[in-house]
Amino acid sequence: MQVTENLGTAWNRLRGWGRAIKRDVIALYLAARDPRLPWYAKALAIAVAAYAVSPIDLIPDFIPVLGYLDDALLLPLGIYLVVKMIPPEVMAEYRIRAATVQQKPVSRKAAIAVICIWVMAMGWAGWLAYGYFGSE
Repeated sequence: MQVTENLGTAWNRLRGWGRAIKRDVIALYLAARDPRLPWYAKALAIAVAAYAVSPIDLIPDFIPVLGYLDDALLLPLGIYLVVKMIPPEVMAEYRIRAATVQQKPVSRKAAIAVICIWVMAMGWAGWLAYGYFGSE
């Protein structure tokens, strides 16, 4: 019984840590537009937020251990560095804003619109590539 309780507690702490990272990524994205921040903090905030949401990793996830290790180490390290560059009162403000953004419902219509735009852009790029490479 003790082992099960410890696993449940560890799992809850891990989930809380994951939520905190997600909230901080959103907060960094929002803070990157704040005029109170220096340019280098803004640039690193944008880079960390882009890396967090990007499907392209530094080390691909299919590589055993190392693939997930970059996500488990680089992302929290990047967040930590940027948070240290941002004044605490500014970061607290954007953490609150990020928490409210996370609670808002997701728009399925907007998601479908974005997917349609990507599909059309890929089709157009394919059509251009076919015209360029297929004419030879």
